Amino acid sequence: MKSIYITLNSIEKVKQFVNTINTYDSEFDLSSGRYIIDAKSIMGIFSLDLSAPLRLDIYNDDYEEAVKNALKEFIVPSN
Repeated sequence: MKSIYITLNSIEKVKQFVNTINTYDSEFDLSSGRYIIDAKSIMGIFSLDLSAPLRLDIYNDDYEEAVKNALKEFIVPSN
């Protein structure tokens, strides 16, 4: 498993993120504080605090680089 930090600070970014992440046949989680949701769930994402960076957990190492490249505009430095 690999984790990266992303920011989704607008409705358009959330929609773009969900459309991109759903192209991969793998499991992804987003977490904010102690809340963890399925990263492919747009409703779940809107339940998180989007004002702060979110941790994206990538469970399939084969997709790690492809996902990082596809989401490079959302990635922020880790804390």
